[in-house]
Amino acid sequence: MHLRHIEAFRAVMQAGSMTAAARRVHTSQPQISRLIAQLETLTQFPLFERNGSRLAPTQDGLRFYQEVEKTFSGLAGLETAAAGIRAFSAGRLSVAAMPRLAGGLLARIVARLKQDYPDIMVSIHSGNGGAVREWLASGFCDAGMALLYDDEPGVQIEPVLTMHCTAVLPKGHRLAALPRLRPAHFADEPFVSFPAGTAIRERIDRIFTQAGVERRIAAEAGLGASICALVGMGMGVSLINPLAAREEQHSTGIELRPFAPAVPVVAALLYPPYQQRTRLVDVFSQYASEFMQREMAEFKVRGGRR
Repeated sequence: MHLRHIEAFRAVMQAGSMTAAARRVHTSQPQISRLIAQLETLTQFPLFERNGSRLAPTQDGLRFYQEVEKTFSGLAGLETAAAGIRAFSAGRLSVAAMPRLAGGLLARIVARLKQDYPDIMVSIHSGNGGAVREWLASGFCDAGMALLYDDEPGVQIEPVLTMHCTAVLPKGHRLAALPRLRPAHFADEPFVSFPAGTAIRERIDRIFTQAGVERRIAAEAGLGASICALVGMGMGVSLINPLAAREEQHSTGIELRPFAPAVPVVAALLYPPYQQRTRLVDVFSQYASEFMQREMAEFKVRGGRR
């Protein structure tokens, strides 16, 4: 007994005749007749009573049809289950990022992902760099986003793109008249810096030391949003990653200018170190990578200005 026998029988029961059944399953009437005859041989009981060209199911045929429908109902359930799995129905995803990424770029990525996969549940966890690493290293979170100035031990790193830090100036600052800034332009300027001991602080300090330029450290802050806020209030100038600068540009009253030599920062996706990625994590990673590249391409086209 093969599926084609069952499909032919079901089509005849639903259509009421061999000819109509043949049209329904896109075959010929003689082929339907042969399949029904073969099925009756296999079941060893008649499925239909024939009165000329008219067919009527026998009692055994009706009972057999009930079993056939139960089977097809089960197949329909499998199709529904497969569709749910394909759409990540009831799927859960936990993603970690530092506050600025979590509330800005990551939130937009998740919103875009939910448009295409509305049944998934995404949890965004926001914390400092140490917390993000710990959540990923322990497997508490499935993926993470970070802006890296150095290696991140204990996690898998997938670089997405490399950007360069941008100069951040108060609105109307005299240096805003220049199209590109260099270390010499910051001589004796009050400077809002990242805290001592951080990778980005050490990298920026090294650039100014090599250039022989002295700055006046006016304030320190660990978050790009805080640095932009202090710059916007006139506390000084600074260098930060372009994603944070772009997010804060309108709300804090700052201006952005390119800076050389380049201070590279890598936008990367992070994963637990020894955990195989699920299909949902792979889909999120694809959305995140494409979204990040598209946003930064737009930022470069506009020259860092909005």
